[in-house]
Amino acid sequence: MTDTSTSAPSSDEAVRLQKRNNLVIRLLLVSAFVVILNETIMGVAIPHLVIDLGITEVAAQWLSTAFMLTMAVVIPITGFLLQRFNTRPIFIAAMSLFSIGTLIAAIAPGFEVLLAGRVVQASGTAIMMPLLMTTVMTLVPPATRGRTMGNISIVIAVAPAIGPTISGIILSTLSWRWMFLLVLPIAIGSLVLGFLRVQNVTEPRKVPIDVLSVIISAIGFGGFVFGLSNIGGAGATFVSSWLPMLVGIVALAVFVLRQISLQQKDRALLDLRTFRSRTFTVGVLLLAVSMMALFGTIIVLPFFLQNVLQLDALATGLLLLPGGIVMGVLAPFVGRAYDRVGPRPLVIPGAIIVSAVLWGLTMLGPDTPVWWVLGAHVVLSVGLALMFTPLFTSALGSLRPRLYSHGSATIGTVQQLAGAAGTALFVSVMAGVGASTAAAGGTSLAASASGIQAAFLCGAVISLFGVLAAFFVRRPPELSAADAKLVESEGGEAADVPFAH
Repeated sequence: MTDTSTSAPSSDEAVRLQKRNNLVIRLLLVSAFVVILNETIMGVAIPHLVIDLGITEVAAQWLSTAFMLTMAVVIPITGFLLQRFNTRPIFIAAMSLFSIGTLIAAIAPGFEVLLAGRVVQASGTAIMMPLLMTTVMTLVPPATRGRTMGNISIVIAVAPAIGPTISGIILSTLSWRWMFLLVLPIAIGSLVLGFLRVQNVTEPRKVPIDVLSVIISAIGFGGFVFGLSNIGGAGATFVSSWLPMLVGIVALAVFVLRQISLQQKDRALLDLRTFRSRTFTVGVLLLAVSMMALFGTIIVLPFFLQNVLQLDALATGLLLLPGGIVMGVLAPFVGRAYDRVGPRPLVIPGAIIVSAVLWGLTMLGPDTPVWWVLGAHVVLSVGLALMFTPLFTSALGSLRPRLYSHGSATIGTVQQLAGAAGTALFVSVMAGVGASTAAAGGTSLAASASGIQAAFLCGAVISLFGVLAAFFVRRPPELSAADAKLVESEGGEAADVPFAH
């Protein structure tokens, strides 16, 4: 348990607590990287699964859709879980679910069991990310949060980005089962190490859970993500895509109204008072734009490289690897820079770079050299790296500690919705424009190129809103201990005032 005494700890005790906190954060970082990696690892494997399991491409796509759908349903509940239970049991539950799901997927005799394994995997993944972010915000002082949040950016951004690369490398020599068999010992090792070494570092409190909110959120977030995931897919219809999305939107509206009512009694499943902070709201908006760009690019660039430039899956995966590595290398440096200069000097250039690259990608064609695509992807990764860490840190840092778990759950939910929206938008535009070009007499190569150009054009237009929003990002004010205690006791919000650089 956290030391709640009013006396300052001795120097030896402070060192012991610091070592304990650092160990917990490192274990959470490694575990989170492993579980998040699996969100995008299945895309490249679909052709192999179609042959080995005797299923259609539409059915195989469900292995990615179901993962994202489960994440969207479970993450909103984590705000309650992180308040109600301690760090250690939450970590053990998350890694146990992920390890069991990985084992089920590895030995699955058929599609149905493999799909069930992916759902169990996603349940553990959904818990891990908010647990990591809430723990960091609780343990790390504001002055050094940027450095630690830089490591979190590696998990959130780099793991999904290199997922297709890793799966491409594995599938070039091994069967699809090895994507799970190679991960399983790492997951079990993290579970065992966490069971032995992770200690409770947060103070749980008894909060009731509103069952009706859980049901509404499952319908709302699940329906919305399900509909988005089906738009642009093969055989998409009004019933399979737009109807679930409309039902989801209505359910989400009901969910928001119920949370506003319940939060007056401090009983909300997902406390929306986080959005009273303008810094949090702007940060979440920019994160949504960034995630749309990241996931949209991850899904469309392989189409271009394989269908237009005629590269194989392994070459495609390797070509996208440098961008993921660059993002990972830059993240800690960006975190340290945030601690020194705040978010604006990083976020504004980052948003401009992302927008410029997306506009550049609208010119892709059959004659585009491979090195140009590689360079564009690396520069895009630089822009995203400049944005992720400052946005995570400033958004969550603008909240009072009692709302950290809800803020983390909100950011995780927005990530899933934005990722699904980016994927759906890029793929549906790509498919629609490509089909129109083909119907007008264009070759299959020209149809693919025109569809991909149109998809990146949509992303480029959306990125302009991100550039505009970047100018409104600011560093959260650091309250004195006395002011923070007063705000907490009054149940209010910290004033969102400009921070003097």
